Amino acid sequence: MTTPLKLAVVGAGVIGRHHARVAVQHPDLQVVALVDAVPAAATSAADELESTGATRPITTSTIEEAIEQTDIDVVAICSPSGMHVQLAEAALAAGKHVVIEKPLDTTMPRARQIAALAADARERGLVTSVISQHRFDPASVAVAGAAHGGDFGTVTSGVASVAWYRSQGYYDSGDWRGTWALDGGGAVMNQGVHTVDLLVWALGRPEEISAQVGLLAHDRIEVEDTAVATVRFRGGALGVVHCTTAAYPGLSARWAVYGTHGSAIVDDDRLAYFHVAPDTATLDSAATTANTTAVADAADQKDRVVPPEHVVGGPVEPDHFAAGHARQYTDIVAAIREGRDPGVTVDAALVSLATVRGLYVSATLGQPVRIDDVIDGKYDDVVPVVGAPSRTAATATTAASEGAVR
Repeated sequence: MTTPLKLAVVGAGVIGRHHARVAVQHPDLQVVALVDAVPAAATSAADELESTGATRPITTSTIEEAIEQTDIDVVAICSPSGMHVQLAEAALAAGKHVVIEKPLDTTMPRARQIAALAADARERGLVTSVISQHRFDPASVAVAGAAHGGDFGTVTSGVASVAWYRSQGYYDSGDWRGTWALDGGGAVMNQGVHTVDLLVWALGRPEEISAQVGLLAHDRIEVEDTAVATVRFRGGALGVVHCTTAAYPGLSARWAVYGTHGSAIVDDDRLAYFHVAPDTATLDSAATTANTTAVADAADQKDRVVPPEHVVGGPVEPDHFAAGHARQYTDIVAAIREGRDPGVTVDAALVSLATVRGLYVSATLGQPVRIDDVIDGKYDDVVPVVGAPSRTAATATTAASEGAVR
């Protein structure tokens, strides 16, 4: 029997406790340490794990103390995003594999630091991965696989839409909410980042983004509650991003891929539609006068693609939120044992973060932005601005150029 990998979780807040709960149920992981700058938080989390029958992990206030006091294979960083760099550096320097809870960071300079650390660690046989658990949802795996494998023919376009609702009370509930410095952004960075990541994963490397954002339904926050953008991808496909926290009563997170031989839709992590042309004869016989569907009775194939619990209208997957993280941890464990890259690398997370950052830069400057320029640091000094609907691009550009580095 293979010995489980020993895991230390840094950060005993909501997401850190979630990682710990997932890990204690995973056959290939053992939680051996909980780390938090607030000792009571780590102790409380350890109590919680022990109450489930798991062996009680040690508790420390720093990752260095945990590494010194017990044997650790993997460090899961679940701290505030601004602390990711220093924690990743400490763990990798000690020869530990690292898992970083998303987002990779909220700023490109720090994200590039993490990418450099991960690249150096890869040369020493260490795995660094970033949580993007929805890339492991069976519905999303099926759609991305079909897009990458050519089943959809030429992928022409895609849509990522998150239409959620957050009350004014939600933003008023914490001083950090709705701030650039601590929240990192609004409807896109916080609510839409996963769905944007899935679109980027399926459609390939994004090259250019053009965006507009607005604060249309909330007060006393700095960030956007509504954003729309168009994205041009390297393969030629065009994408649309739409994120809002002002869609009462709160609808779904949905993404779709459209191609010349097939199309698919994922709605709240479940497959809502999937169709691939069965043969070239079907494509050749497509009607030339149809208003919408060119093929009569084109069957929705979603029930043949994934199990029923991953289809819209099917039974609920048990503990779905935990299942996504568990699937990604299975991949991470396999990557460590097989000496390969994980399914979600730091470089992949950097591209998705740059897409979100590029959206904010484009909206602020009022012009299209190249994603490679964002990654290379050209726009590091741009301070995002969410202006009134009448704000001119020139005014936004001036405000951005006068701002300090974020």
